[in-house]
Amino acid sequence: MCGRFIQAASGDALARQLGLALPAGYSMRYNVAPNQTVLGVRAVADGGRELVWLRWGLIPSWSREPRLKYSTINARAETVAEKPAYCQAFRQRRCLIPADGFYEWRKVGDRKQPYCIGLEARAPFVFAGLWERWEGEGQAVESCTILVTSANERIAEIHDRMPVILDPADYDAWLDPGARDPAKLLPLLRSYPAERMRLWPVGTAVNRPANQGPELMAAIEDKQSY
Repeated sequence: MCGRFIQAASGDALARQLGLALPAGYSMRYNVAPNQTVLGVRAVADGGRELVWLRWGLIPSWSREPRLKYSTINARAETVAEKPAYCQAFRQRRCLIPADGFYEWRKVGDRKQPYCIGLEARAPFVFAGLWERWEGEGQAVESCTILVTSANERIAEIHDRMPVILDPADYDAWLDPGARDPAKLLPLLRSYPAERMRLWPVGTAVNRPANQGPELMAAIEDKQSY
């Protein structure tokens, strides 16, 4: 799964790569948590793309209220084409969510050790996401979810799931509003190669969403990485 991630230099990097302007209020965040707004890229009607703010935790358009009793921060790649909460967004409202890394927790005895996970190249990357628009009660909420799949060999050391990281060569296919056939989209939702990723233990300050700053990514004292 993906329950906390970093959106720092990645937003500016993706904006420059796609030739888009960052929305007002963008700042580097090192501990993005569910229900917070995150930066996303989506297709627009004129064939272009835009960078927008989306609330993390997808709210289906048919929901009676702008919240759900179950978590929708992640959608499983294996079932996303059939699940009522995601199937329409999967076919019509896909997005990119830039990231510099994400956190996962490994159970060690009676405690959980947090790890930071990123690319071996130390470069920003992009999650495969879905977005949705909910309207009601005199308000409109645009929200999103991050696709997750089976963990690669490296991530499996601490968790059996991982977010879908898209190769830049797949951005166009994922954002293409004319692509609605699950048979063509689902193959994009694969595990990122283990040899291109790294993970390392970090301090427990990341456990509190209120904590921010690049120091959250720093390896703990033993400097051990995997």
